[in-house]
Amino acid sequence: MTVLLISLVFLLILGVPIAYSLGLSSFLYFFLNHPELISVIPQRLYAGMDAYLMIALPLFITMGCLMNVSGITQRLIDFSMLFVGRCRGGLGLVNIVASMVFGGISGSSVSDTASVGAVLIPEMEKKGYTKEFSSGITVASSTMGMIIPPSIPVVIYALVAEASVGKLFLGTAIPGFMIGFLMIGITLAISLLKKYPREEVDLSPREIGITVRRSILAVIMPLFIIGAVVFGIATATESAAIGVLYALVIGALVFRTLNLKGIFHVMRRAIITSASVMIIIALSKIYIWILALEHVPQMVALYITSLDVPVFVVVLFVDVIILFIGTFIDVSPAILLLTPVFLPTMQTLGIDAIQFGAILITGLALGLVTPPVGMCLNVASAISGLGIGKIFKGALPFLLANIITLILISFVKPFTLWLPELLMK
Repeated sequence: MTVLLISLVFLLILGVPIAYSLGLSSFLYFFLNHPELISVIPQRLYAGMDAYLMIALPLFITMGCLMNVSGITQRLIDFSMLFVGRCRGGLGLVNIVASMVFGGISGSSVSDTASVGAVLIPEMEKKGYTKEFSSGITVASSTMGMIIPPSIPVVIYALVAEASVGKLFLGTAIPGFMIGFLMIGITLAISLLKKYPREEVDLSPREIGITVRRSILAVIMPLFIIGAVVFGIATATESAAIGVLYALVIGALVFRTLNLKGIFHVMRRAIITSASVMIIIALSKIYIWILALEHVPQMVALYITSLDVPVFVVVLFVDVIILFIGTFIDVSPAILLLTPVFLPTMQTLGIDAIQFGAILITGLALGLVTPPVGMCLNVASAISGLGIGKIFKGALPFLLANIITLILISFVKPFTLWLPELLMK
């Protein structure tokens, strides 16, 4: 186990991609400890991808990519403007509300940062907002993208934890919206303090009708996808396929912003993204199999439960580990590595798999906006021209919403379990 862990850390420090680090570390373990089991590697590699739920992953990615290029960003911004545009700091609030809706469509925080940020960061600068504030609120609000369902990380967690995708979608819904509403409160306070401008919004019935008609099909899409899973109309995989068809019809026939060339570009991007995620999943399955072979989850559970400390201390300790790992490792491999190690322990402490999934994904979302990795920080840096350090500084006040939400869902079960128990008994 020492070889397994040290080699992984060493390869990551050298900058080797996480997928290859997992694979090389696993191979080294077999080579030094169990050379007779090297022939098992191809079998475990295939087993890592041989799951029906895995089909949902490329489908959800394709759905998000299709909606990304369908020109919905401006429509969602206009829709958000109806509700919060006239408040002090209107564009900042629009940024958050648009991210809440867009996150449910794309299922990706990075896509949220790229799409919403490309429109709103330059516009906010024109209206007198500082670059730090504009970029910071964009990356902070994008963390909802991987929490509000449908979410790609939720599908990956469900695959590893063997949990219900529908229950996880419902379990992460309240935490995602909690973050959004807390960020709205923080933005209002900062905007009042700094006297950021209000937006002039035409709220005549005619203008409201036009804006709603232009955006409503995009806004209801997450409800359509989640509802199909929650009410047993379709499985998660079938729902993802329906979502792809919906996105194609909306983009090509209703919005008329998708053509054959655009669809080809989307498919190419979705294939590359899906392949990169699936390689990580396949190679991580070998690593996870070794952890199970060495009884690591059981040893961790036994050690933690043997400690004479209150449960809340253990939960806080796990939260800190999640936050720490999230700053160095991307979301997908972090879920794959942390779930088999900590889920059994958390279950012995009375933490349900749905609740732990919400805790894990909410905590790892912070890693996307935390140096040194911070993928969303790098995207916002490319848009605004600011360094990731300054963007992170601008995001800090808003990330308080994530920390508060993480603490609440760690200790108050109804925040994650009330909706699943209400709608999916």
